[in-house]
Amino acid sequence: MLILTRRPGESLHVGDNIKITILAVQGKQIKIGLDVPDDIPVYREEVYRRVLEQNRMALQSSDQDLIAVTKLWEKNKNG
Repeated sequence: MLILTRRPGESLHVGDNIKITILAVQGKQIKIGLDVPDDIPVYREEVYRRVLEQNRMALQSSDQDLIAVTKLWEKNKNG
């Protein structure tokens, strides 16, 4: 992990397309501003973890799901 020190109003750039600006520091909270291209999603950590878990669950298929689909396909195919 890269650790940098910045003061309010100062920025840093990630690549050519992402700019992160420190807007304010209040106690233990830091407000940051992100200039990110529209095609790059930005998630809070807890939301990102939920999205990954839901995607993982959506990709899993059980044997019963496959059997049910096969039965429906056979039923539609035969009649």
